[in-house]
Amino acid sequence: MEHLRRFALEFVQALKNLLPIIAVVLVFQVLVFRSMPADPLEVVGGLLIVAVGIALFLHGLDLSVFPVGKNLANQFVRRGALGLLLPFGFAIGFAASVAEPAVIAVAEQAQLVSDGRINGLVLRFVIAVSVGLVLIVGVLRVLRGWAVYKLLIAGYATVLALSYVAPPEIIGLAYDSGGVTTNIVSVPLIAAIGLGLANSIRGRSLLADGFGLVALCVMVPMIGVQLYGVWVYTFGATGALAPAEPPQDPGLWVVDMILGLASIAREVLPIVAVVLFFQFVALRRGLSHPVRVVVGFAMVLVGLYAFVVGLKLGLFPLGTLMAKQLIEQGAPAMILLFALLIGFATTMAEPALVAIGEQAHDASPGRISAFAIRIIVALGVACGIGFGVYRILIGGPFHYFIMAAYAVAMVLVFFAPKYIIALAFDLGGVTTSEVTVPLVTALGIGLAAAVEGRDVLIDGFGLIAYASIFPVISVMVYAMVMERFPRLRKETP
Repeated sequence: MEHLRRFALEFVQALKNLLPIIAVVLVFQVLVFRSMPADPLEVVGGLLIVAVGIALFLHGLDLSVFPVGKNLANQFVRRGALGLLLPFGFAIGFAASVAEPAVIAVAEQAQLVSDGRINGLVLRFVIAVSVGLVLIVGVLRVLRGWAVYKLLIAGYATVLALSYVAPPEIIGLAYDSGGVTTNIVSVPLIAAIGLGLANSIRGRSLLADGFGLVALCVMVPMIGVQLYGVWVYTFGATGALAPAEPPQDPGLWVVDMILGLASIAREVLPIVAVVLFFQFVALRRGLSHPVRVVVGFAMVLVGLYAFVVGLKLGLFPLGTLMAKQLIEQGAPAMILLFALLIGFATTMAEPALVAIGEQAHDASPGRISAFAIRIIVALGVACGIGFGVYRILIGGPFHYFIMAAYAVAMVLVFFAPKYIIALAFDLGGVTTSEVTVPLVTALGIGLAAAVEGRDVLIDGFGLIAYASIFPVISVMVYAMVMERFPRLRKETP
């Protein structure tokens, strides 16, 4: 009964989180387009399925991913098994990224718009290896007590320096690749590992040292992809497009459901396999409460499937249609308003953000409000997507705009409270997942194709990068304000 009660509470909370999306859709459909969706019941049903999926997913995380991740980190530290911990970090990073749907989606789009010159599969492996390698660095950071802001400054200095020599066609894609490496399964697990390590080592702060792994996972793929781009556009030849998949019979819903579950399993099972291998083979220990863990993983799997199905039924077709209608209308103000509102709304519904916000709140009782963090992050994403859309509309080199945003973030690192820096950059990595990426990618490519003088490959990508860095800025500014005016913290829910 307790589990049912918690599930019901999470379902109600998920519905509340979806209200901003519903509000944006209704406002634009009624006031701007003066029409309603062709099948409003399907949209409503899709959103309800999304809410069920989010509730199952979050409850499953509490039963499986969080306790298993923290327990593994504790065992590695207690045994002093550095030789196992580092390979574990690489394996988790690689497994979580290579099958990540958002990475696959961006890679396929890149191969398509580059006429096959950028190989989607190679791009995915470049990203996955980058994430695996940087997780090794991240684990060492927690163990050695290295300040995360020093690694971030050095890393982003490298990213920005490469932007001067990398081909223009690859820069936006590289920055987007960093934003899509972390998904709603890997983020909680990676965060749990970091928190578990920090909790197991004397003198480490959960907030300052436990967070930061996700931030590094976002940064290093930008370097890897730019280096890959330099190689491709210097030595590579024009590739060939992958053959189009034959259309499926829409009546075969059972087959579609099985294929959908298999696709979700492809994302989750590599991570599960890595965890189980290190738990049973490397550490030679069984799981605590194995039934609960299995049930939790099953809930995560089913929840993710319901989440994706609900999005496909209700949100994605409608959002893509609305973006197309706005572009056809040619009203820049409305396009900017839509970008701002959809950025805020989709971020508020992001399950990974909910999970990490709660973890941050638990790691710092009374210091950080989970709800306030979500609002601040959502505002940052909204401003980031709006800024990126504005750049596409007015033109201008992408790397100048993104470098300005990162320069602001790097300056704030020196002034923001040290406890917030790792969390701020982590939160930038959780904002671009299964909810945001498809809508934002469709909007960027659609705008670049519609605006005269824009190149789809050069200008169509990059919105995800803005959606990743602006929340970092907004969270650090929020922390600075809270430190300057501590009375506001008491008034924050």
